[in-house]
Amino acid sequence: MRMIPIRFTAGVMLCLGAVWLVGCTTPSRAPAPEVATVPSCQAAPSGETLVGNWLSVSTQKGVVGTLRTLYTLNADGTMVYVEQVKRPGKPSQGLHESGCWRRDGAQLVLQTLFSNSSPVDSSDPIYVNRYEVQQAGAKELIIRGDVGTVRARRMSPGYRLPF
Repeated sequence: MRMIPIRFTAGVMLCLGAVWLVGCTTPSRAPAPEVATVPSCQAAPSGETLVGNWLSVSTQKGVVGTLRTLYTLNADGTMVYVEQVKRPGKPSQGLHESGCWRRDGAQLVLQTLFSNSSPVDSSDPIYVNRYEVQQAGAKELIIRGDVGTVRARRMSPGYRLPF
């Protein structure tokens, strides 16, 4: 009696069965992650006085140093908001946000889409800031928000905060 062919056949069948079982038990692929839709910015009306670079320099109670805030409101409806704390003898610390802006009646509305280059949850109300526009002149912008009144002066196009 020859046992080798029977063992060989049984071994081959066992291997094929194992391959078949592995193929049947392979986990299905995970669904593709949902891609959040980023709101598109709407261009400002022609001649909108808020378009430009606006710099506010102030001090706040409880903050050592000077707080500099640059609002860049572009005609295409995009905005950049850069806040920087300059303290004597220490490197500057800052926040860089970008997104969309619009004028809603007497209000300036800033909607952050990216904070320090990372996308944010655009449906979270913390990323929408509203300011009452009190004055929007050729050289000065005065807005009022939750933290009080902000006075800013117009800067040249392309102006950036120094570090």
